[in-house]
Amino acid sequence: MSWGQETVDTIRDLEYVRRQLGDEFVGRERAVRLLQLAVVCQEHALLLGPTGTAKSELISALARQIEARHFSYLLTRFTEPSEIFGALDFDRFRQGTYHVRTEGMLPQAELVFLDEVFQGSSAILNTLLTLLNERRYHNGARAESAPLVSLLGATNDIPDDPGLTAFSDRFLIRLLVEPVGGTDLERLLLVGWRHETRRLAATGGEAPPARGGTLTVERLTRLSLRLRDIDLDPVLGEHRELVRQLLIQGVKLSDRRLVRSLKLVAGAALLRESQTAQPVDLWPLAHIWTDPADRTTVEEAVHAVVEKHGGEPSRRRRPDHEILLDAREVSAPLTAERRPSEWSVIDGLHKLGALSRELREQQPVNSQTEAELSRIIAEVNVLLDQFE
Repeated sequence: MSWGQETVDTIRDLEYVRRQLGDEFVGRERAVRLLQLAVVCQEHALLLGPTGTAKSELISALARQIEARHFSYLLTRFTEPSEIFGALDFDRFRQGTYHVRTEGMLPQAELVFLDEVFQGSSAILNTLLTLLNERRYHNGARAESAPLVSLLGATNDIPDDPGLTAFSDRFLIRLLVEPVGGTDLERLLLVGWRHETRRLAATGGEAPPARGGTLTVERLTRLSLRLRDIDLDPVLGEHRELVRQLLIQGVKLSDRRLVRSLKLVAGAALLRESQTAQPVDLWPLAHIWTDPADRTTVEEAVHAVVEKHGGEPSRRRRPDHEILLDAREVSAPLTAERRPSEWSVIDGLHKLGALSRELREQQPVNSQTEAELSRIIAEVNVLLDQFE
């Protein structure tokens, strides 16, 4: 059986959008791929990371490419349920019926973005539990169907609160978004300024429309139905063994996540325009961790399987002494010069910052290596004083 032309066109329009957003958001190619996978699989995704890493802007840019009923909101601990789900219909309430007017609110949205998603009150998050999992909203005595495709969330961290475990588990896909910083500084500045000038020109900074027409929810829904046509038999053995190894290592994964992870594998194959899944399509499993402490373990295990079968190689963990050697090579010419240029000092600090982030991402972190790297950074940082 071959794909119909509409299926192929939708996949290629999604690929066009992915490339556009990948060019617009420096260092966020993996985030774009995962958000793309989320809407195809009709699952929920969570971007986790510090402020200023374009999490919200990236999600908003993707949403602009899809013709859908959107809803977005920044949650705080003071947010009222009516701000999310709608206000009480007082006319019907006087007649003895409890009914919330959901027009234009989250229960009637197809694509939802919630910023600081864990900041909502228990009344909000508990209501979202059923809506995210079953696509139903309990409006008074009635359970109404919700057209939700995906809820995309952003947060600075995942609270260590047992009361939020069930809500957190609804987000099948997770990605830690790190600052780009010195790893691609020149391109970050160039693309970022181009983006800002578009804003100044009042164009809104929107990416070009998808080739071949608008991506509608209807097209995406029909594409999602093709997931059932994917043959998963070739990967079931690798998937089962990978999951078994993760559980043996103490990685916390709920039954729900394990079952739904197969949908992500099918989605990866579908976006390759293949009806048969291969081990290289296991790559999304690197992002189904629950506890951030398990992230490195899950990523390394999945990347090892994917690379073994010819998939895209990941960055390997480097020995601590190699990171320190790089740091000394960056700092040595700066500290040896009598008066290095201001730009060379700043560039050196950016490179050292990237090495520091690389070290922190590795678990466990060697405290002695971290202290030595901090000393080198402080030594170079002192050089900036001469320009004040």
